[in-house]
Order: sequence, then C-alpha cells, then structure tokens
Amino acid sequence: MGKCSPVYRTDPQDDRNQPWFANQVVQLYCAPRCTPLGLLRALLDIEKDMGRTRLRPQGPRLIDLDLLLFDGRCLQTPELILPHPRMTTRAFVLVPLRDIAPGLTFPDGRTVAVVLSGLSYTLEGRSIRQA
Repeated sequence: MGKCSPVYRTDPQDDRNQPWFANQVVQLYCAPRCTPLGLLRALLDIEKDMGRTRLRPQGPRLIDLDLLLFDGRCLQTPELILPHPRMTTRAFVLVPLRDIAPGLTFPDGRTVAVVLSGLSYTLEGRSIRQA
C-alpha cells in the first residue's frame, strides 16, 4: 500500500437526511498486470463481502469504495470513468487527496489546490462541510 490520508467526517451531499460519513483517500500500488477494471471489480467485491447493497446508491451505506485515479490514465467505459467524474466537485475527496498528493495535477492541468479553491466548503479540524 502507498499513502493514507487522515479520516475526515463529512456531511452527506445528495441525500442530506442521513448521518455524516467517514472519508479517506488511499494510494495503492498494484501489480504490473493490474488493470483499472480489475481493480474496480476487486473494490466492488470487497463492498459486497462487507454487506454493501446498492438499493439506495446515495443513501446510508456501510462502505463505499471508489476508484478515483489510475496511473494518470483517462478511461471511459460503461463500468468505469477515470478520473472519477465527480471528484473535482467534492471537497470530501479533494481535501484528503491533497493530504497524500499535494502536487497532483489533473488531466486538464489544474492542481488539487486550484480545484479546491473553486469550491465552497469549510474545513474545521477533520470535519468537512460543503454547500
């Protein structure tokens, strides 16, 4: 494994009538033959093994593992879009991502700091609120 951000408490974004979430970004090092779709399937298997159901994708859930980036690749398939299509609009992704990869540049040339500067959010300790 690579780096792990601290865990942040974050308010729910879509269905606001639910408990706050715990969010963390983790950098993984994969075997050379690992593919983005292979990694995604492994993440989905972990969710399933932990009891995740997708009846309410935006509702309360025990675990939610997202593949945000993969070796700088851009990909668009029915199963997976890389970089993750909503990551640059979500402070609960970008704040912990900045912790482990402050110099990261997105395919459009923007850095994590630049993208975060365009979002309306507050960071108090390890709690993130986003309007």
